[in-house]
Amino acid sequence: MFRRWWALVAGASGVAGVGAAWLLAHPDGPDPSSVLRVLADCLGATTLGLALLRTELFTARNRPPIFRTAAIVAGAWTVAEVALVVAAATETFGSDIGALPASAFGSYLTGITVGQLGVVTVLCTTAACLYCLYAYRTDSDLAAVPVVVAAVVALVARPITGHMSQQLFGSLFIAVHTIAAAVWLGVLAAMALTLRARGAWASALPVYSRLAWWSVWILVVSGTVNAAVKVGGFGALIDSGYGRIVLAKTVALILLVLLARKLRAGWLVAATAHRTRAEASTVHAALHVCLLAAAFGLAAALATTA
Repeated sequence: MFRRWWALVAGASGVAGVGAAWLLAHPDGPDPSSVLRVLADCLGATTLGLALLRTELFTARNRPPIFRTAAIVAGAWTVAEVALVVAAATETFGSDIGALPASAFGSYLTGITVGQLGVVTVLCTTAACLYCLYAYRTDSDLAAVPVVVAAVVALVARPITGHMSQQLFGSLFIAVHTIAAAVWLGVLAAMALTLRARGAWASALPVYSRLAWWSVWILVVSGTVNAAVKVGGFGALIDSGYGRIVLAKTVALILLVLLARKLRAGWLVAATAHRTRAEASTVHAALHVCLLAAAFGLAAALATTA
């Protein structure tokens, strides 16, 4: 039962992160679309994580079957991305969904950069879903690399047009930041969804630990640069809604790193030595994912805060 329902708790944690950001930043933001954005980001990260479990990063002997789960997650991701595109279009033209003319919506999708990138994102998520569905229905041992590529493109398409795109190498920084965060959350979520044997956890956890270590350092460096460019000074960390969310996100990152170190010293050692039951490892991973999802909520809110 826990394996089935913890993902809903993770989604709620992401929404709670957006709510916390609203309390910190109001009335500067965030946009209501941040709720859709965090759900899309978490689903996208999980899709990427599931695909990475089937790559050469992990030993072939313990790679779990992922295509059924990945098809479901990528399908939900597609729905969330479509909802984001529609919400962005209605905001652009200042009308309700029901009152938005089809011609205006078409112009948004074909004539505005954000709309065009939204189309690219939806096409990538749809392709990932259909690929995984085909692999599952035909019981094919297909490579997961195409899903990795589609997920990466879809994850970075929207962020690279943000405020950092106006800076030298800004789009590269935000793309790397986005993928590092997705790997940190997504691979662990994928493991919690698919690993059902003690040996699989013993094999996968050390690999994930190394991935997470690199992800954290990339997040720290790229996030520091991003915040320095946007915030502009220490005073703005308190005086502006954006700065207060940045501060909260920084605190959340520090707490998550401290928790990860504690888990590395305890859970990782025990699981690698086959002393932890698979069910217990699933609980550890799921709880950590829920906390990461809350940080994702802060990040999603930050992207739509003035």
